[in-house]
Amino acid sequence: MAEDMVSALADLREDDVMKIVRDRLNAGEEPLNILDDARRALEIVGERFAAAEYFIPDLLYSGEILKGVTAIVKPELSKTTEAKKLGKIVFGTVAGDIHDIGKDIVAFMLDVNGFEVYDLGVDVPIQNFVEKIKETDATIVGLSGFLTLAFDSMKQTIQAIKDAGLRDKVKIMIGGGQIDEQVRGYVGADAYGKDAIEAVNLAKSWIGG
Repeated sequence: MAEDMVSALADLREDDVMKIVRDRLNAGEEPLNILDDARRALEIVGERFAAAEYFIPDLLYSGEILKGVTAIVKPELSKTTEAKKLGKIVFGTVAGDIHDIGKDIVAFMLDVNGFEVYDLGVDVPIQNFVEKIKETDATIVGLSGFLTLAFDSMKQTIQAIKDAGLRDKVKIMIGGGQIDEQVRGYVGADAYGKDAIEAVNLAKSWIGG
């Protein structure tokens, strides 16, 4: 049934995906397994986009299907996760980039793993990150970006955080389709996560969870 869900989501068959998710939960399956299959499916979506088999509307639609999946799974997952919050994270897709699929997955996984996530959305103005850090006293910032133009936005956002005197108070992670160690060095982030699981592990290592 796991492969059925992966192929259904990768093929953007929303009704089939929702039925499979409900059937698996009714059968007592661990919610995290379902989310992991959703992640695998979205990797295929990303590969098809890179191969020009899928286009922007397909990416957006896959994100909508994912939101439906998480809406069903999250209540079940919350029953098994610790209520106490580990720490605060300000999160968003940087200015000039409107992609939210990867951001939504990471924000969701951070949330269900015990972090209080302030998701600022997509195409977030630089100053919004600064203001939210001040408002919440968050100690972690996550910057997401899919396009190469996001690199400069990330760099400028981190510089603005530094100019506001907040850089020493926060750890900053970046992530997105083309992010690597070279980009991390360019923008001045503390680390980059190649997927949601790595982002969660980074956050836990920084917060001491």
